[in-house]
Amino acid sequence: MSQLKTKHLLGIKNLDRDEIELIFETADNFKDVLNRPIKKVPSLRDVTVANVFFENSTRTRLSFELAEKRLSADVINFSSSSSSVKKGETLLDTVNNILAMKVDMVVMRHSSPGAPHFLARHIKANIINAGDGTHEHPTQALLDTFSIREKTGGVEGKKVVIVGDILHSRVALSNIFALQKLGAEVMVCGPATLLPKHIASLGVKVELDIRKALEWCDIANVLRIQLERQKMRYFPSLREYSLYYGINKELLDSLNKEIVIMHPGPINRGVEITSDVADSEHSIILDQVENGVAIRMAVLYLLAGKVD
Repeated sequence: MSQLKTKHLLGIKNLDRDEIELIFETADNFKDVLNRPIKKVPSLRDVTVANVFFENSTRTRLSFELAEKRLSADVINFSSSSSSVKKGETLLDTVNNILAMKVDMVVMRHSSPGAPHFLARHIKANIINAGDGTHEHPTQALLDTFSIREKTGGVEGKKVVIVGDILHSRVALSNIFALQKLGAEVMVCGPATLLPKHIASLGVKVELDIRKALEWCDIANVLRIQLERQKMRYFPSLREYSLYYGINKELLDSLNKEIVIMHPGPINRGVEITSDVADSEHSIILDQVENGVAIRMAVLYLLAGKVD
């Protein structure tokens, strides 16, 4: 397979296994580029990309911006906090105004699930979903599964547990889709109040006991507690959450095997995981950050060739 079947990346649900593997193979090549003294290629020299973020982001926005610049694209950064959105301008008007400046691709984060899908139906530019509400975050899932492949030699047959705030996480859903398409077994673990009611219908195992989950898995992807999305209290306190679901060195050392620890960031140190775990040899958190640039370069490059 030499190209993606779609001109947009709206979610992992829309990709098949061959497309995911094509993105990985392309990212392998770009990772070689990133390790060279001159870390730039002219692949998108005539392409203008707009990063349109209606929600706060540090890691994802910087990672996309760096990927775009490594590919020699022209980059426009848009933040809703300093825009006419505050004056009541609609999403479609905002993006159409950006496109009138001859923008070819739009990387968008929005708090409303489905916002990138809405745009894809109404505008000609390529759309990359950088996170839509609690729905999907496809490039995060791609970099997570790419990091597992790099660390363990493959994804097929691996046992991966996703721990924490599954209910409010777009990362969890995209990871479940990606891992299953690549042949991994998936479990979710967290307080019952933070697990969606019908999560088992996605074909994942459900476990409420963190020790049992860690004893089962090869890899644990630990999610941040998203207090900003929680409209009510789902557990008594962060201290209690940490006591029952936090991962610390003592817990890892008590297992009869070594497991890989991941986290999409930002980390609430001392809540989901302790510093001695985040910074340990078990952790591939910084590898995830590095791989994020290569994966986003691959997605941008592959989509740039898909125009109407």
